[in-house]
Amino acid sequence: MKIFLIGGNGTVGKKVTAYFKSKHEVIVGARSNGDVIIDISDINSIKKAFEKVGNLDAIVCIAGEAKWDKFEKLTEEDFYIGIRSKLMGQVNLVRIGKDFLNHGGSITLSTGILADDPVEMTTSAAMVNGAIHSFVKAVDLEIGDGIRVNVVSLGLVEDAYEKYKDYFPGHVPVKMNHVVSKYARSVEGKGRGQIIRYYG
Repeated sequence: MKIFLIGGNGTVGKKVTAYFKSKHEVIVGARSNGDVIIDISDINSIKKAFEKVGNLDAIVCIAGEAKWDKFEKLTEEDFYIGIRSKLMGQVNLVRIGKDFLNHGGSITLSTGILADDPVEMTTSAAMVNGAIHSFVKAVDLEIGDGIRVNVVSLGLVEDAYEKYKDYFPGHVPVKMNHVVSKYARSVEGKGRGQIIRYYG
């Protein structure tokens, strides 16, 4: 299987990349230091990246950003950071990437617990995560050519616990090996239109 894994150098991405590389051909996409350079907030960057990698069996995105701040401080432009990157970035990966997938291929997007259990300062991030969940369920009904679209939604992962624990009081960090299994389920399984949650 030939997999284009966007965000493969991040905290979660490194572990997911290592798993898939043990079994498949993996091309890592990143804004820097990837096999292919891609900025998902830039549609032209997405198009160039897919043209470079060619036909694929799976696309996995573990990338995208959103502004974290108190709601009263968030400007309209702050909201557009998440809309352009994590939301439309992933929507555009589906829109463009589907044309590079072999019949029966899959696309796996990424969100997180904030869609269902937001904490303070995450209004923008929670908003885009929830939007992606709705998008995945709807687009899978129409995409065609046997292509499957799923999203993995994670809780606070153990490898990022020290950095973010103060934002998530009472949350139990989720284990990295279990995190990897959720991406494996999406890519190597048969499920479609699923929100694969792992919140611990």
